[in-house]
Order: sequence, then structure tokens, then C-alpha cells
Amino acid sequence: MTDINRNDAGGLSRKEKFLTFNLAGEQYGLEILKVREIIGLMNITSVPRTPDFVRGVINLRGKVIPIIDLRTKFGIAAIEDTEQSCIIVVDIIEDQNAVQMGIIVDSVSEVLDIHVSDIDEAPRFSASVDTSFIKGIAKTKGGVKILLKIEDVLTTDEIRGLPSTAGMDADE
Repeated sequence: MTDINRNDAGGLSRKEKFLTFNLAGEQYGLEILKVREIIGLMNITSVPRTPDFVRGVINLRGKVIPIIDLRTKFGIAAIEDTEQSCIIVVDIIEDQNAVQMGIIVDSVSEVLDIHVSDIDEAPRFSASVDTSFIKGIAKTKGGVKILLKIEDVLTTDEIRGLPSTAGMDADE
């Protein structure tokens, strides 16, 4: 969602809305339009022979949703789930199909309006470091937030190899 507001100089500036969350002490953000809902942790059924970052699947109101452990996906040390741990259910487009997936995060923070002018491009480290999944780095009063392109985080070759749950009901 993008809002257009007048800035102090009388010009126009665009804002985008992001849901921010915590992961290993760092702040991340997702475009709010990609977020379907936030749910508490629930019983997750593990699926054999899936990558280690795939925690399993859940039955969310009759629909099977794959759950990705974002800590493991990003190579961050695992911790025990806490009362603040939750699942952010996101909508992504993969191979022209709408797919819902869940990501486990340490906690959700808030929804922020961020001026486009306060978002810098993802830093370039070297050819061997892939930052294509980073939409940008937002400069905020509290520091910086890493804004993710969630579809690029979740549509890697490893995830494409998972059994498709698009349109799959839990009753099937």
C-alpha cells in the first residue's frame, strides 16, 4: 500500500506500509500487502525429506500451508520458540499461481509507514553474496530495518522442489 502525502517543503512524497518483525535481534519488514495474517504458533506437522528450513505444514482453516523457519533459512542459530514467536502468513506469486506460506519469526513489532526516500538500495558486498531478496534498507528513528522481498526469500529452488500446496485442502 502506498500513500502520497505532502512533505514539509510542499512537495509530494510516497510512503509504503511495512509489517516489521524481529529475528535474532534484528528488525525486518515485509510489504503489508503481502501479509495475509499473523497467527500464534500451532501444531506443525513435519514433512519428510524437506530442507531443514521447512518446519512443516499446518492446517489453517482447511488449507494446508507450508511453514518456513526464517532463522534457519537465513543461517541464524535456532532458538526455542517463545510466547512471542509467531507465524506470518504471506501471499506470494510463484509460477503465476498465488501461494500462501507461513514464516516463523521471533516476534512482530508494528506496521510502519516508510517514506520511499528513506529506503536505500540493498548493499552490495561481493559477487558471492546474494542480496537479491532484500528490497532495501529503511532508515528509521530506531535505526535501520531490512526490507525483504518475501517472494524472493520463499521462491528459491529448494522451495520450488516442495510438493505444491496451491489449492490443496486439508481434507484431501
